[in-house]
Amino acid sequence: MKDKRILYVSSEVIPYLPETEISSMSFEAPRMVNNHGGQIRIFMPRFGNINERRHQLHEVIRLSGMNLVINDLDMPLIIKVASIPKERMQVYFIDNEDYFKRKATLTDEEGNLFPDNDERAIFFAKGVIETVKKLNWSPNIIHVNGWLSSMLPLYLRNYYGNEPLFNKAKIVTSVYNQDFDGTLDSNMYKKVLFDGLESEQVKHLKKPNYVNLMKTAVDNSDAAIIAGDNIPDELKKYLSKLAKPVLEYKNREEFASAYQEFYTKEVLS
Repeated sequence: MKDKRILYVSSEVIPYLPETEISSMSFEAPRMVNNHGGQIRIFMPRFGNINERRHQLHEVIRLSGMNLVINDLDMPLIIKVASIPKERMQVYFIDNEDYFKRKATLTDEEGNLFPDNDERAIFFAKGVIETVKKLNWSPNIIHVNGWLSSMLPLYLRNYYGNEPLFNKAKIVTSVYNQDFDGTLDSNMYKKVLFDGLESEQVKHLKKPNYVNLMKTAVDNSDAAIIAGDNIPDELKKYLSKLAKPVLEYKNREEFASAYQEFYTKEVLS
């Protein structure tokens, strides 16, 4: 992995959010690459329940300030950054007062999905891409984790399809166990079409449930990783029919060598 540049995009990363399969792997995989001489960047949303003072987040003024258009509305993009203690790794946080100020992540106190989670996912995807453009940092691999990140492959391959910074980047999507029931806003499909994408490219989003969000992500990826030990059967079947590399599930003790080999021999080959 020496000198390879890998962009990690995740809905959650420890130590900023509680330990889950996604937050753990979104920390362990970058650390593994970092320790083997690779260059990494990590992006996640700046959810309102992240303690900015404790984790020493600070705004990066030179990266903040642009507006992103979401469903015909201008939404200001704020970029913050923090360093993971005892690790030589920085995390960039995508922030916006309307989407990420509330003191929760993806659901309210009753466990109901926030009604604007679809727009938050679109904003997060655009925010990551626009920030990486400002950093002028061209990744070899973009590794996507968590359904809130699932719009990034779609937008990168289509909306930003002619962006030279990402021309040679390979996208890898990790598929985890079922993360929510029900669907996101039924108008998500129309909101993505508003950005000029073709209806065939967003066909799964007519019913924006967990399985269809992940189908959309892997359709626009170069490879996939089964990162959960109990992913939905429908996704298992879908992945088995893909004409692209798919890494089978590896636990935390065995993932490091498997990911390195997958990155170098399957994704970058």
